[in-house]
Amino acid sequence: MLVKLTSRAWSLNILALLDAGVPGRQAPLLAETQASRTSFAASLEHLVDLDLLERNPGHGHPLRPEFRLTSDGVVLAKTASRVVKAVPDDNEFALLRKSWTVPILALTDEPQRFSAIKSNLTTITDRALSTSLHRLEGRAWLKRDIDVSQRVPFPTYRAVSKGLAINQAVDLTA
Repeated sequence: MLVKLTSRAWSLNILALLDAGVPGRQAPLLAETQASRTSFAASLEHLVDLDLLERNPGHGHPLRPEFRLTSDGVVLAKTASRVVKAVPDDNEFALLRKSWTVPILALTDEPQRFSAIKSNLTTITDRALSTSLHRLEGRAWLKRDIDVSQRVPFPTYRAVSKGLAINQAVDLTA
C-alpha cells in the first residue's frame, strides 16, 4: 500500500493536511500544498481510487466537491502526517515526493542488500532502485556500507538521519 500511496507526488501531503484538520475542499488543500492543479488533481483522484478518500455526501458543489477520509484513510493519514513532520524543510521535502523514497526508507531500518530491497519492492526496476539509492545517499538519508565479511564483498544500505526519522514514522503494520 505504501508503494501505491507514494506513486503520486502530493498524496502524502493531502493525507497529512486532512489529518491536521484542513477542510476537505480542493481550494484550501491546493493552497496548502502549493502544487500545480494537474498534479494535485491526479493525486486527489489517486487517493479516491485507493479508497482512502471519498466525496462527502451532501457537501460541496458537484464541480467542487468536498472530500473526507475513509476509515483506511484515517489510519494512513496519521502515518502520512508523521512522515511529513519528519521533513519540515521544503527543499528536502521534494525528495519525499519521489515515488520510491518512502518505500525504500521504510525497508532500511537495518542494513539491506540491493537484492533484498528489490525483492520487497517487486514492481521496482533495477535502474529506478539504483537511482533512488544514489539520490538518498547523496542527501545523507541512506548510508552505503561495504560488507567485506563474505568471500565476495557487497554493499548494504541503511537509513540514517532524516531517512531513519522517516523510517520510524512509517508503521508497516498499518
